[in-house]
Amino acid sequence: MGFFQTIKNKLGIGGVKVSLQSPTQAAKGDGKIEGKITLTTKSEQEVVSLTVKMLEEYSTGAGSEKKTTTLELGVVNLPGGFTIKPGETKEISFTLPFAMIKSKNDEMKEKGGLMGTLGSVNSFISSEKSTFYVDAEADVKSAALDPSDKKQIKLV
Repeated sequence: MGFFQTIKNKLGIGGVKVSLQSPTQAAKGDGKIEGKITLTTKSEQEVVSLTVKMLEEYSTGAGSEKKTTTLELGVVNLPGGFTIKPGETKEISFTLPFAMIKSKNDEMKEKGGLMGTLGSVNSFISSEKSTFYVDAEADVKSAALDPSDKKQIKLV
């Protein structure tokens, strides 16, 4: 392997490409989603492992007062230990279990009545917003920057 090939591998140039197929919408009550990861490459690479995560970006406030926290709702580690060759396509199916994390305002909303109304008002005042994502990452042996793909998902 030449010097330039080593540099390209470390930077992920011509290396493994991760493509994530997941639903655009899922039910919160299901507690799991199913999808598929497709791997391709332009040079022979060794995939050590694959990780799929369900993430929630929870934000409160607005403008300069806005605070965003990323919460991990679920994770599944898939076995790797295989080599992918140029022109080859590998498809790996997964089932990702997840558990919702509720804010205090969400818990109050569920109680209904006066507490539910108070929870809704507090949520509105603090500008609570949640955005959900599915993130797939491949741990590639020769890459310093591991390839990944991230898709937004709506939980209903």
